[in-house]
Amino acid sequence: MIVNGILPASTLSGTPLVSPLWGSMPTAGEEAGGASGASGASFADIFQYAIDAVKESDAEKTQAQYLMATGQLDNPAQLTLAASKYELSVSLLVQLRNKAVETYNELMRISL
Repeated sequence: MIVNGILPASTLSGTPLVSPLWGSMPTAGEEAGGASGASGASFADIFQYAIDAVKESDAEKTQAQYLMATGQLDNPAQLTLAASKYELSVSLLVQLRNKAVETYNELMRISL
């Protein structure tokens, strides 16, 4: 939708600026051939997906930095967006790790 001649940011490059985090991730039931009947992904899958997101966003940031350094980047804001996306994905990964460690420590305090 165009408002007063201004295009939404998501249509400027033809692709959305922020992709959904869980959109293409397989569920636990899909990986196990549907035998488990679980409706969600395991923690290992989510953690691996977060690691892959960090790797992907780092590659995008590095590519944008290279293009900026060589003068091939037309829009310098793309570098800022790539760097912000990288920072957010690293932050999410660190939060997931902290939550996993916190949960592990809590389980170790349980006496049986």
